[in-house]
Amino acid sequence: MRLSMGSVSFAAKKPAKSLAPGQRQAVVIAVAAQKGGVGKTTTTVSLGAALARYYGQHVLLVDLDAQAHVHLALRELVHVGGDSLAELLEEPTTREVAEVAVGTKIPNLEITPGCPELARAENRLSTRIGKELVLRELLSVSRTHYDIILLDCPPNLGNLTINGLVAADCVLVPCNPAVLSVSGVEGLLGAVDEVQRALNPKLAVLGLLLTRVDQRNASTNATISQLLQENWGELLAPVQVSADAAIPKAQLAGQDVFSFDPHSRAASQYSELAEWTLARLGAMGLRGEPVVEERAAENG
Repeated sequence: MRLSMGSVSFAAKKPAKSLAPGQRQAVVIAVAAQKGGVGKTTTTVSLGAALARYYGQHVLLVDLDAQAHVHLALRELVHVGGDSLAELLEEPTTREVAEVAVGTKIPNLEITPGCPELARAENRLSTRIGKELVLRELLSVSRTHYDIILLDCPPNLGNLTINGLVAADCVLVPCNPAVLSVSGVEGLLGAVDEVQRALNPKLAVLGLLLTRVDQRNASTNATISQLLQENWGELLAPVQVSADAAIPKAQLAGQDVFSFDPHSRAASQYSELAEWTLARLGAMGLRGEPVVEERAAENG
C-alpha cells in the first residue's frame, strides 16, 4: 500500500519474516466443535500422530485452547523447549508459529507447547486491526515447512476459533451421538458459512466425524446417525470412532494411542481416519496421492 501527501509518498512495507521459506505446502485443517466433550483434541492428536507415523506426513499440531490438552495428552513424548503462541497472537511480530513449536518422540510430528496465556490472547485479539487474519499471517511461512497443520480450536466460536477457520483450508467437525452435540454441529457449520462469505471463501468442510460411539447404545446411535445423514449426509465421514478405554488410558500415560496400545480399536479407527483424510483431501484438490509408510509400530 502506498500513501501520498503532496509530493511525498510513503510505501507501507511488511517487515521480512524471521523464518525462511521451506519446500512444502501444508494443508491447514481446523478441528472445531461448538461443544466440548466430543473428542476434538483426541481427534487432533490421534489423527496427527497417525499421519506422521504411518503416512510419512510432516505434521504440526497447533493448540489454540488455553486448556493445553494437546500438550497434556502427549506430555511424555514432547521434547523440552518451544515458546508462547499467545505472544505471537497478541502483538505484531515477524516470528512464525513454526518458530515456537517443539518436536516430539514421534517422527515428523511437532506441536505448539501448552499455553494458558491463550485465554488472555482471546481477549486481546479484539483490539488488533484485522483480528480475524492474525493466525493466517502467522502461518504464512510455517505452512511451507509441513505437509499437514492441524489446529485444535477452543470449544466455542470466539476469536481464536474464528482465527482458526480463517487460517484453514478445511474444517473437520467431531460430533458424539448426543442431541446437544448435533445442535453444536449446526451452529459450527453456520459459522463456517459466515467465514466463507466474509473472510475465507476457500474454506471447505473436510467432514463430520462421529466420535465416542458406544456400541451398547444401538438405538441412540442409529437415531443420531440418521439425523446427521438427513441433514449433512454428503459431509459425514465413513469412519466412526468408538468409545475405547485405550484413549483415556493413553492420555493418562501422556502418550498417543499408537504408542500406548497400537492394537486397540481406537488406534485402528484413527489410522483409518488418517487414510480417509488424505484421500478426501486429494478428492478436494488440496493435495496429491499420499505416501504410505511401513506400519511397523502397529504391527510390532
